[in-house]
Amino acid sequence: MKLRLILRRLTFLIMVIWAASTITFFIPRLSNRNPIRERFAELARTGGFSASDLEVIVASYNKKFGLDKPLWQQYTDYIGSVSRLDLGVSLNKFPKTVTGIIYDALPWTISLLFVSAILSFLIGNLLGAVAAWPRSPRWMRGIAMPFIMFTGVPPVLLAIFLLFFLAFKLKLFPLGQAYSTGTAPDWSFKFMLDIMWHQVLPAISMILGSVGGWVLSMRGMGITIQGEDYVNFAEHKGLDGRTIFRHYYLRNALLPQVTGFALALGSLITSGSVVEGLYALPGLGSKLGEAIRANDFLVIYGIVLFITMSVATLMVLVEFMYPLLDPRIKQE
Repeated sequence: MKLRLILRRLTFLIMVIWAASTITFFIPRLSNRNPIRERFAELARTGGFSASDLEVIVASYNKKFGLDKPLWQQYTDYIGSVSRLDLGVSLNKFPKTVTGIIYDALPWTISLLFVSAILSFLIGNLLGAVAAWPRSPRWMRGIAMPFIMFTGVPPVLLAIFLLFFLAFKLKLFPLGQAYSTGTAPDWSFKFMLDIMWHQVLPAISMILGSVGGWVLSMRGMGITIQGEDYVNFAEHKGLDGRTIFRHYYLRNALLPQVTGFALALGSLITSGSVVEGLYALPGLGSKLGEAIRANDFLVIYGIVLFITMSVATLMVLVEFMYPLLDPRIKQE
């Protein structure tokens, strides 16, 4: 692997992070809302302090967070902090840091979204490849059809449906939360099983909502590859169907799917945030929703920047993996 390729991809990664940082900095500030004023006005209404002291408190906190500076200076200070991996302190949950919020929520997001994405990718591509393979039995090709029906159904609707019927009506699964009420978190096997049990329904709703898309795209790729010369040549050589399916058909059809998988991880946050909120899971999506409702600039910056960095890094890693998936590709 050439050093020039690595430097070019790292430069691309830095540019993506800079662009995402700039966009996420300016978009929340299009609103004229002041999160500090709103937060302390709420405390003043509940009798936390005198309303006459509100302006003094707001001015002091604006100075502490740098919100009293010109916009361009706030931007340069923010870019400098990002370059030092200092994401600041939450305005709404002071003195908790943004990094601490991400650190606490990340395991829940990984366990739900990442695992659901992997399972939906594997199941959907396998079903799509089997559905397009002409040598597959008729009953195996028919298995993929029900999953395609869920393609147009948003995962949030599936989550509501599963929550109402399987959890509320039939009481087969918990109604929500990360683990059972009254359970003390620890590293015991029993507690891990309890967490997994509470994430079954959210995971099913995420998987059902995305498997159909993988089935359709993989089926289309499989039909296209069937007419390729190398597949016809393998058949004329007399190779058995399993060898052709694994090494000539499935492996070549997966290449564009891997790129789509890296992109899907970012788009899953949109639907996953709502699903996490429905099931009261303390993941990144729920934290991002809380930050948007509270107009907590720094938490929005931190979570969106973290997601962008993760997706961009995955895209770079996927490009480096291409030669492993298809030896015909040369990185030059």
